[in-house]
Amino acid sequence: MGTQLPTSVEVSEIDSEEGPSSSEQLDAGALFVLKSRGSWLHCGYHLTTSIVAPALLSLPYALSLMGWFPGVLCLILAALITFYSYNLLSLVLEHHAQIGRRQLRFRVMAEDILGPAWGRYFVGPIQFGVCYGAVVACILLGGQSLKFIYLLSTPKGSMQLYEFVSIFGILMLVLAQIPSFHSLRHINLVSLVLALAYSACTTAGSVHIGNSKNAPPKDYSINGAMQNRVFGAFNAISIIATTYGNGIIPEIQATVAPPVEGKMFKGLLVCYAVIIMTFFSVAISGYWAFGNQTKGVILINFMVDEKPLLPTWVLLMTNVLTLLQVAAVSVVYLQPTNDVFERKFADAKFDQFSIRNVVPRLVSRSLSVIIATAIAAMFPFFGDINAVIGAFGFIPLDFILPVIFYNVTFKPSKKGLMFWGNASIAVICSAVGVLGAISSIRQIILDASTYSLFANV
Repeated sequence: MGTQLPTSVEVSEIDSEEGPSSSEQLDAGALFVLKSRGSWLHCGYHLTTSIVAPALLSLPYALSLMGWFPGVLCLILAALITFYSYNLLSLVLEHHAQIGRRQLRFRVMAEDILGPAWGRYFVGPIQFGVCYGAVVACILLGGQSLKFIYLLSTPKGSMQLYEFVSIFGILMLVLAQIPSFHSLRHINLVSLVLALAYSACTTAGSVHIGNSKNAPPKDYSINGAMQNRVFGAFNAISIIATTYGNGIIPEIQATVAPPVEGKMFKGLLVCYAVIIMTFFSVAISGYWAFGNQTKGVILINFMVDEKPLLPTWVLLMTNVLTLLQVAAVSVVYLQPTNDVFERKFADAKFDQFSIRNVVPRLVSRSLSVIIATAIAAMFPFFGDINAVIGAFGFIPLDFILPVIFYNVTFKPSKKGLMFWGNASIAVICSAVGVLGAISSIRQIILDASTYSLFANV
C-alpha cells in the first residue's frame, strides 16, 4: 500500500503537538531555544529588536559620508530591498513548512536549497560571525553608554572604558541565561518602546541644538579628496546595511506557532513601521544639525569639550534608554549561539530544566558572554570591525541569499520580471558588498595607528 504525504494542515497539527518539527524532535536546540509557540505579534517584537537597535545612531554619520541625496536614497532603497528580501525569505520558509520540512535555521535552509556545503561552510559560519560580532558590538556600546552616564555625574572621573564594558558584561551574564527565544517576547516589547523613546530623544535633541545659539556651522559638503569620498561612500553603505541587517529571519520565524502562513509578513509590518519612525528621523535630524562634523555615534555630538549642549537630564535619560535596549538586542543575537550550544551539549531526552541540561547551558552561555566581553574591552574600536562584518555578513545574508533562495525554490519564469529583478538585486548587492568590504578594511588600516588594546576611547 502506498504512503500518502501529510497535508500542510496535518503537518501543522504535528508541529503544534510535538514541537518545532517532527523531523527535529530530538534536537535540543530546536526544542529548548527555538520554541515554536509565538504569535505574529511576538514575531514583530523579535524582528524590531533585531533590527531597530542602537546602531541606528550611526546613520547620521553614514549620511555625512554620502551627502543628502545619495544618503537618503540609500536609506530608502535599503528599507525597500530588506523588506522585500525578508518577505521572500518568509515565503520560502512557508513553502517548505507546507510540504512537511519546516526549516528552523538559516544554515538548514541553505543546506536544503543550495546543498550541504553551502550551509556548513558558508551560511553557518557567516551567520555565527555576524551574530557573535553583534553581541560584542552591543557589549561595547553598553560599556560606552555606562561611561557616558558616569562622566555626566563625575566629569573628572578616573574609571576606564574597559571597566564599564566589564560591568555591562556581568549584566549580560545574567540575561544570557534566559532559556529560550520565545521567553524574550515581553522583553522585546519593552525594547520596541525603548527604541522609539531614545530615537525621539535623539531627534528632539538634534533639532534643539541645530536651532540653538550653540549650533555648529551647517556644512554639508563631503570632506576629503575624491578617493576618500568614494571609499567613504561605500563604507557608509556597509554601515546602512549593518543597521538594516538581521541575519536571523529563519530563527525568528521558527519561534512562531504553526501554521506559519502570513505571520512573518504581519510581523514585518510592525517592524518596518518602527523603522520608518526611528531610522529616518534620527538620520535626517542628526545630519541636518551637525553636517559633515557628525561623529560615528550621534550622541557624541551632544557634548563639546566635555560640556553638554543639552540639559544633563536629557542626555542621561537618552543614554539610559539606549543602555537598556542594547541589553535586549544582545540577548536576541545570542540566540543562534545558544542554539548551537544547546544542540551540541544538551540532551533532548531530559527535561529542559533538569540538572543534566542546566549545567552545560550555564557553563556554555557564561563562557560565550565572558569571551565577547573580553573582546569588547580589548578592542574598543570594534565599530570599524563591525562595518567589515556588515559587508561580509549582513549583505550576503539579508540582501543576496533571500532572492537566490526564492528563484531556486519557486523557479519563476526567466522571461518574467520577478526572476530578473531578483537576479539584478543579487548581482548589484554582491558588487556593493565587495566594494564595501574593501572600504571597511581600508578604514581599519587607516585607523589602526590610533588604536591600542583596552584604549579608553
